Amino acid sequence: MIQSETAVIATEGSRQFDGHFARPQTGSGPGLLIFSEMWGVAEKKRELADDYARRGWCALAANMFWRSEFTGVVPFDQADKAWQRLQAFDFDQSAQDARTAVDWLRRQPQCNGRIAAIGFCMGGRIAFLAASRAGIDAAIGLYALGIAEHLDEVRGMAVPLQLHYGLSDEHIPKAEIDTVAAAAAANPNIEIQLYPDAGHGFFNRARLPGDEKAIEAATAHIDRFLGRFK
Repeated sequence: MIQSETAVIATEGSRQFDGHFARPQTGSGPGLLIFSEMWGVAEKKRELADDYARRGWCALAANMFWRSEFTGVVPFDQADKAWQRLQAFDFDQSAQDARTAVDWLRRQPQCNGRIAAIGFCMGGRIAFLAASRAGIDAAIGLYALGIAEHLDEVRGMAVPLQLHYGLSDEHIPKAEIDTVAAAAAANPNIEIQLYPDAGHGFFNRARLPGDEKAIEAATAHIDRFLGRFK
């Protein structure tokens, strides 16, 4: 059994930094921050948090758009609105907000203090920045846009990081993936998993049919990786 709720992580003036928080009904476990794509904390991300709570995690799907002009979930048929919001997004500020979320999660009595993060698309970049700047213990980024803008932090990554890229990604060119891989090559904390036929968002069954072969392989890698932190 699990418990879930909308949690208020922080406030600033009239704005609330909130998220979907799910946890085991009894006992304690590690924390997991979930960072969404540009659509926001949609139903599938809340379900993902609930699923991890059933597996013993204290999972927080944080609304990283709480500072944006529009803070809610953008429907899939309004991609222009989602892209516009993403273009205005401040990733440096998001790293500070991730630190706030980490501190909040660690204060919860059900959390044992160990925290990992998983993020998708822009959320993958936030998960990466949380690993670099926000004091978490491990991070996973799936088709993370823009990590090539942080190559010094890639080289200096001090905690385990797992990155997943589809080689048929229409938004992340192979040259960017190669640049990140080259920067990560000498860092034993980083592993990169590649999926030859997978496109962008291949893990998101809510929007696309999904590449089931890639989803199955990525799930196995993610479970293995997170299994070290239980």
